[in-house]
Amino acid sequence: MLKRFLLTPGPTPVPPEVLAALGEPVVHHRAPRFTEILAEVLAGLKYVFQTVNDVLVFAASGTGAMESAVVNVVNPGDHVLVASVGNFGERWLKLTRTWGAEVTALEYEWGTKADPADIEKALAADPAIKAVFVQSSETSTGTVNDIRAIGAIVARTPAILVVDAVSGLGATDLKTDAWHVDIGVAGSQKALMVPPGLAYVAVSEKAWQVVEACTTPRFYFDYRTYRAKMTGDGAQTPYTPAVSLMVAQNAAIELIRQEGLENVFERHRWLGRACKAGVQALGIELFGPDDPDANSVTACKVPAGLDGGRITKLARDKYGVWLAGGQGRLKGQVFRFGHCGYFGASDILVGLGVLEMVLAELGYDVEWGAGTGAAAQVLAQSPVQL
Repeated sequence: MLKRFLLTPGPTPVPPEVLAALGEPVVHHRAPRFTEILAEVLAGLKYVFQTVNDVLVFAASGTGAMESAVVNVVNPGDHVLVASVGNFGERWLKLTRTWGAEVTALEYEWGTKADPADIEKALAADPAIKAVFVQSSETSTGTVNDIRAIGAIVARTPAILVVDAVSGLGATDLKTDAWHVDIGVAGSQKALMVPPGLAYVAVSEKAWQVVEACTTPRFYFDYRTYRAKMTGDGAQTPYTPAVSLMVAQNAAIELIRQEGLENVFERHRWLGRACKAGVQALGIELFGPDDPDANSVTACKVPAGLDGGRITKLARDKYGVWLAGGQGRLKGQVFRFGHCGYFGASDILVGLGVLEMVLAELGYDVEWGAGTGAAAQVLAQSPVQL
């Protein structure tokens, strides 16, 4: 029997309480009980997004949430700005261009952060820019952008700020309202601890003005339809929702509330620090800066002479540990530890212990126990329960 450990940045492990909720009998989506569940989920998502504004829920992936943001604010020919620092920044580029936007692209070397000063200059150079698209946590590289600084800049202009928080929400602090995020998008399968299938969007009043004026045809992802059905007393979804996933998300949010959002962030900080300390103790370079805010995923450079694909395959097939490989142009060059959501100290130690065995088997000079030992020293200092 091969015990499996899912140590990827999405999908992520699901807590037993959430798995139990998935097994509950299916409730009809027009029944009063589901209306109660939906109201609880929406209130919980506002808590996690740290917003008082509307939050909408779709049966979709995180990419569905990203596309929904584009079709609700971009008309063909509109000027938009995309700051791309990785694979999912490139997805903003693809989506906005697909829907006919005139795109100003700030494309940074993968593993670096977007420079708020560049965004300020681009907005000043083109006052017609309608929206700025950026990542909070770039899943492909582990890089976290300075959304607070970017939000303060965009807020001084007529443009709206659209943030992909798919791998960041619930792991890395994102003060949606205080940091002037006008549209924040997320998915269920990462730090929100539910299987894939739900997409979330938080929408500010500034963004609603843009949504109302947008003439791009849309049906399933029309924010106006969802706002009319989901807000107020007796909230419902306009179309059939992923009922069981909603029940599961309700259970997961209750776990987040019990732990407390600040404690959740602190737990992720310590797990990220421990993981980074462990891989560096093995002589492996981090991909990108050693950022204390990079709490969702640790991206590691593949040591010279090794095949990144063999690292992840051997860890998975021989030891049951699923690590993530590189995406896009980083395929084969990096491997990634996920630690967002239902993760604790033992997950980090298991992952690093298996990594030591895998590297040794592939001919890398391993100092046995160096990775797990360095991580354990960090974990032992944590002031919060891991």
